[in-house]
Amino acid sequence: MNTSIKLILWVFVFGFTKSFAQSKTKFTISGTVKDALTGETLIGASVVLVGEKPIGVITNSYGFYSIMANAGVVKLVSSFSSFAADTIEINVEKDMVLNFNLKSKKAQLDEVVISSKQKNENVTKPIMGVEKINMAQINKLPVIFGERDILKTIQLMPGIKAVGEGNAGFNVRGGNADQNLILLDEAPVYNASHLLGFFSTFNSDAIKDASIYKGGMPAQYGGRLSSVIDIKMKDGNAKKLDVAGGIGLIASRISIGAPIVKDKGSFTISARRTYADVFLALQKDTGQGKRSLYFYDVNLKANYKISKKDRVFLSGYFGKDFLKLSKDFSADWGNATGTLRWNHVFGSRLFSNTSLIYSAYNYSVTIKNSETSYKGKTNIIDYNFKQDFDWNITNKSKLRFGANVIRHRVDPGTVDVSNVTAGNAQPTQKRVSIESALYASHEWKANDRLEIVYGLRASSLAVKGAGDFYEFNNKGERTKTIAYTKGQTVKSYFNLEPRFSASYKIAPLSSIKASYNRNVQNLHLMTNSTSANPTDVWLPSTNNIKPELSDQVALGFYKDSKDDVYEFSSEIYYKDLKNQIEYRNGAEILANDFVEGDLLYGTGRAYGIELMMRKKTGRLTGWVGYTLSKVEKKFAEINNGAYFNARQDRTHDISIVGMYDLSKKWNMSATWVYNTGSAVTFPSGKYTINNQTTFLYTERNGYRMPAYHRMDVAFNYEPSIFKTRRYKSSWSFGLYNLYGRENAFSIGFRDNKDDRSKTEVVRTSLFRFIPSVTWNFKF
Repeated sequence: MNTSIKLILWVFVFGFTKSFAQSKTKFTISGTVKDALTGETLIGASVVLVGEKPIGVITNSYGFYSIMANAGVVKLVSSFSSFAADTIEINVEKDMVLNFNLKSKKAQLDEVVISSKQKNENVTKPIMGVEKINMAQINKLPVIFGERDILKTIQLMPGIKAVGEGNAGFNVRGGNADQNLILLDEAPVYNASHLLGFFSTFNSDAIKDASIYKGGMPAQYGGRLSSVIDIKMKDGNAKKLDVAGGIGLIASRISIGAPIVKDKGSFTISARRTYADVFLALQKDTGQGKRSLYFYDVNLKANYKISKKDRVFLSGYFGKDFLKLSKDFSADWGNATGTLRWNHVFGSRLFSNTSLIYSAYNYSVTIKNSETSYKGKTNIIDYNFKQDFDWNITNKSKLRFGANVIRHRVDPGTVDVSNVTAGNAQPTQKRVSIESALYASHEWKANDRLEIVYGLRASSLAVKGAGDFYEFNNKGERTKTIAYTKGQTVKSYFNLEPRFSASYKIAPLSSIKASYNRNVQNLHLMTNSTSANPTDVWLPSTNNIKPELSDQVALGFYKDSKDDVYEFSSEIYYKDLKNQIEYRNGAEILANDFVEGDLLYGTGRAYGIELMMRKKTGRLTGWVGYTLSKVEKKFAEINNGAYFNARQDRTHDISIVGMYDLSKKWNMSATWVYNTGSAVTFPSGKYTINNQTTFLYTERNGYRMPAYHRMDVAFNYEPSIFKTRRYKSSWSFGLYNLYGRENAFSIGFRDNKDDRSKTEVVRTSLFRFIPSVTWNFKF
């Protein structure tokens, strides 16, 4: 057995036994913590049992907590960022339910500030490489086109890099864009971008909580190598009707929340649409037909409390993009998700969540001319059953365990081609696979200095028929075809994924942390570009494509100031990557039944250091982040078998973020980013054959794009004349790329028109200045 797995199992048995031995409490107090104004549950709120040695717990993803106390009169204090603490004294004689309803510190609460860190959490939390996204900060930060965007905000964090100008795609610690698991109410989102990447699929008005894990990933998450973004939608106002929205230059949005039955159930609906197609319609008719470019998305969620121990949730997301450049070219793509969940409390310590999850992504493109019509489409559909348990063993010991089963059905691509003389279709075979997992994770506070989270995830993938499966030689040539019937197992994979994170306080306000985790990825995005495009194809592991593996170790130092105004964090990491995938030169992606023969398999490594200094309170808040990193790949068939730079390799990455309250009505924010240019393959020479120039390419990714840097600013204004108890209004003004830097989006090469022996460089830039204005309202 692997040494790391043996160690995890030994610690698990020892810690689990030790936690039971330390249990001296008699009764359990449990309940939920909610916002008193809206009834929204608060994720990550603290509940502290006051005493000579205070003991605290935090609420889970549904606002539930459980804490043990000795018999007698006890005092409990619940607190959450931007809310006033609530203190309750009770006489404990048996297990009991106690709910907290926290009130905002402000007389007027613009929105629940979910995800702000609790006091000294930077030092005490055992999980490394996790960031909670502050929704209030997202509303202030400047972004392209003025649309508030979670994915653009996380790109300002150390270790997380945008794949390109204005793009919602991102790379985490050297991983590819497809190695990020993006969950919306537990449902995976396969393409998280609109308008070719300039918007993300997530409407900020619909989001309640968001966390990103880039280091010590908890055992309940799996399926991707680099990171998890766990996004929770708002439940809806359980007290009264509320309406919020905004009108911008390129998009508008609206959100409605209301009770189904007051304090028992609620719902929320959020919708958003761009109207770039309106501006295109105003352009002069060129005879190519009406052009169109827009997207819409809708978020829906409802919940109902069946009993004191049971609550059900139903949520969904539906989004679609439409692109039509002429009467001869059009495309559309979109996501759809649905989640049905049942929360149940067994006794007062065991919390259960049962989920049925649906997720689908599809893409279609149509190209026509006078003789031929071409239509290509691809899709992926998931059905997922998931069961999770939270068992609060003692105040210092918590066990999470569960299982899930996913049925993936992938259609890599179908092409229909018709012309004046004949018609034919070129479908590729649909692939079905069953992905299963069991996990257990134990969070244990060994003493006042040491906290540990350790666990084990056992994952498997069964590749199923029906269909033809192929074998290929080293040159990618098909050598054998094997036919399988429906339901017959073609290939099975099984992997153990140990997870470990620990925090040790070396002083009251400083700590060191260490983590190790193994991740497995069974779905792979086949792409020739640096970012996820709609035309890219997802493929499951097969008899040829093995699961990708990642082993990551990390070590960090963390420090808070005495007044809890400043916090500093530093992390170094190393990732060992196996079964990495690249294309052979000239490979075809869409509608290629033999695409697996065009793939190469190798290894990789990523390592670096991340530094962050954050100011959390006061009129001026923000952070400075810096990443120094290296990402390399190694394939026997590429670069003579030597390591070469991965496309996402960027040596330096800097982000500076500042938010300043100018007055009670005005606040401003600014961001400045800098990064080394991405690795790229440029021609090393050229030659002429039959009067045609052919460029010569040698070293893979041996060149660099120019360095990228940009500053954005935003001003937010909330006039008091429009601020009443029921109605609030504000304005946001922004400027993207303040000093007009023309950053290179792409670089190409061509012959000089006057002297073909000379080569010209063609540099393309997307944006120079982009102003934005948005009017926001709420009542």
